[in-house]
Formats: sequence, C-alpha cells, structure tokens
Amino acid sequence: MGEKHMTHRERFLCALEGRIPDRVPTFELEFQLSRELCGKSFLTEEDMVNDSPKEKEYKLRQNAETLIEVYTMLDHDAICVHYLSNEHLKDTARYIHELAGDSFALFVHGDGTFAIPDGDGMMKMSVAMYEDPDSLHEEAARMRDEAIARDLSLLDAGYDGFILCSDYCFNQGPFMSPKMFSKFVAPYLSELIYAIRSHGGYAIKHTDGNIMPIIDQLVDANPHALHSLDPMAGVDIAEVKRLYGKRVALCGNVHCAAMQTGTEQEVIASAEYCLTHAKPGGGYVFATSNIPFKGLPLERYMLVLDVWKRMREY
Repeated sequence: MGEKHMTHRERFLCALEGRIPDRVPTFELEFQLSRELCGKSFLTEEDMVNDSPKEKEYKLRQNAETLIEVYTMLDHDAICVHYLSNEHLKDTARYIHELAGDSFALFVHGDGTFAIPDGDGMMKMSVAMYEDPDSLHEEAARMRDEAIARDLSLLDAGYDGFILCSDYCFNQGPFMSPKMFSKFVAPYLSELIYAIRSHGGYAIKHTDGNIMPIIDQLVDANPHALHSLDPMAGVDIAEVKRLYGKRVALCGNVHCAAMQTGTEQEVIASAEYCLTHAKPGGGYVFATSNIPFKGLPLERYMLVLDVWKRMREY
C-alpha cells in the first residue's frame, strides 16, 4: 500500500523518488487546452511586451490564478510553467506559493544540452564531431554552465525541479550515434543533473522518439525520471519498467496519436496498459507521451483522465 493523505506535491515527488505514493500522480509537460477547459489561456511573454510594471504584475498574478484553477480542475499534481522570462518565472512561483502554498509541485524547463538540430545545423554538427570536436565540447560546456546558473536561481525562487526538454531522438533512434552521444551529450547531461540534485532539486529528462539505443546513458545520468517513453517510436513502458524501474521513475507513454486519430477503445487500452505495467511498485507518473496539444479534442484527454481515476489507487 502507498502512503496516505498526501498533498499533490508530496505525491508527485514521492513518485519521482521511486516510492509508492497514496495514488499514482499525474501531470503534463504542457497543457494546451486550457481555453477549451475553462475559457482562459496561459500568459506568455509576448502578452506583456508594452505593459507597465504594474500591468505586468497584475497579469502575472492573474496567470498564477489561472494555472492553479486549470490544474485543480484536472486534479494534476504538478504545475509546469512556460513561455515566461526568468524573472517572470520567479514572480509566478511566488504568486503560486502565496495563493496555493505548497499544494502543487512546481516545474519548469531547464535543459542545457544539445538537441536535434535543424537541417543546416545537423550538417554543421556532423562535420564538427569529426573535424572540430573541441568546438562542440566548448559549446556543450557553455550551455551546461548557463543552464546550471539559471536552474539554481529558479530553485531558490521556489521551483521544485525541471523538465529537461532537449529532444535527442527520432522515431528511428537518436540523432547521433550512441558513441557520439557518450562524448557530446551524456557527460554534460550528467553534470547538469548532478548540480540540480546537489541543490535539492528534481530532474525529469524528456525526449520523444526511440530512446532505447541510448537509454542506458540516460539512466546513468541519474535523472529522477524519464519522460515521455514514446509508444509511437516503439518504446514499451512494460519493458522499460522491467529493465530500469528500480533505478529511475517513469512518466508518460499514453499514445498521443491514438488520442488524436484512434478509437475511444484504443485510447482507453493505451492508458490502461500504462497503468497496468508501470504502476506496480511505485515510481510512476501517469501522463501522455507528449502533451495534450492544441487541436486535440478535450474529451479525448478527459477520457484518458477517466482511466487514470479508475486505476490510480494503490
């Protein structure tokens, strides 16, 4: 049996630590259907371009209220904040704490490692790996150091941790070979996560695609959890749980393509599969394999939540 009478924040962090909470927690990296849910959209930096300091303060506090309203309606355990500058992220954390105390775990983007480049960048990186590797290491170290400085300041401002959102993989596999990944990404990812953990923070490593060729390196980097465990790329949460469930918590795996174009029964089956195979023993956070994205029918996401509510108790 899991622990009893937990707050949203306690439940979420308990699962990230690989323990069994009172019930399976849930969250989403981003929720783009807030207008469909309650008629409100989340604030972005662009919404405040010409505002006075007083107007910005008003909008930021309103946005904190909207974040709390939306994630309370969804019964989520963590709030992930997006699209704001560092200083406005800090203001938002303060307002959320003022309005809701420590009810929710607070997370924000925080990666600083190489991600899949665009077409021109891919060519340049491929050449540099062989002809000028020192320049890539210098860039990787700079990105790591900037991310560490930013992330530690956000932990001090009241965030619990970070979604490390550099995408590494296509559906066929990682954008660089496992050997090159071990040189140019994995060491810097490990150092970033070590800094976050040393400061008392939590790290969830996100990447879409087929992570299986590099999953050992991802787990060795010592994040608290892996997200999104992409079923569209053939990642089987049952197999990942069997191989790595004692070393890292798991988040996600509900099939987003099925949510968009599949039958209701296919959506239900995907959600049930995740809970059946990842829930036992704790260390699992229920979530989609990407995000509830703009254009997805809200009722499809609510169907997924209905499965979670039915199966979430330990």
